[in-house]
Amino acid sequence: MIRSEHLNKVYRMGKIEVPALRDVSLEIEEGEFLAIVGSSGSGKSTLLNMLGCLDKPTSGAVFIDGVNTASLNENELAEIRREKIGFIFQQFNLIHSLNALENVSLPMFFAGVSSEERMKRAAELLAKVGLRERMHHKPSELSGGQQQRVAIARALSNNPLIIIGDEPTGNVDSETGNAIMGILEGLNSEGRTVSW
Repeated sequence: MIRSEHLNKVYRMGKIEVPALRDVSLEIEEGEFLAIVGSSGSGKSTLLNMLGCLDKPTSGAVFIDGVNTASLNENELAEIRREKIGFIFQQFNLIHSLNALENVSLPMFFAGVSSEERMKRAAELLAKVGLRERMHHKPSELSGGQQQRVAIARALSNNPLIIIGDEPTGNVDSETGNAIMGILEGLNSEGRTVSW
C-alpha cells in the first residue's frame, strides 16, 4: 500500500544543511497497523508527511498503492491525498470558524460530494467517534480530546484506504489517548491501513 525507497530529506538554513531523514526504505502492507517510534527530532513527522504526500523528499521515492508520487504534479498529489489518505495532525488543524460538522464535511466538498450527503456522512462520522452531541460546537468549545476526535472523523470523511496520524495522542491525556488508540485499532480492524 505504501512503499518508500531511499528517502532523504535535507532542510537548508542559509548555508547550513540539516539532514532530517537518511536513506529510509520501508513497506507498509494493506491492512497493516504500524507505529513509527523514535526520539524527538528523529524525523518521524518528516517521514509521515512524505508518506502522506504533504511534503516531497530531497531524494528517493514514495509509492502509494503502486503510484510513484515523485512523478505527480500538485493537482495529482492533491487527488491522491483526497481519495486515498486521511491525515490526523498532532495539532488538530481544525478551522476555528467552522463547527465540528462543517470541519468534517469540508474534505467532501473538495471531492464533489453533494451538500446533503456531506452533512449526513459528517454526522455519522462524528457519532462514530462519540461526538453526536457536540457536532454543532466550534473547536474553541471542545476539549483537546474532542478536537482530536473531530480530526479523526475529518480524516475518514472521504473513506480513505490509508490513515496516517502524526502523534495522534500527543496532545491529550492518557485516558483520552487510550480511547483514540481504540478508535484507530477499530479502523484497522475494518481493513484500513493505519500508520502513526
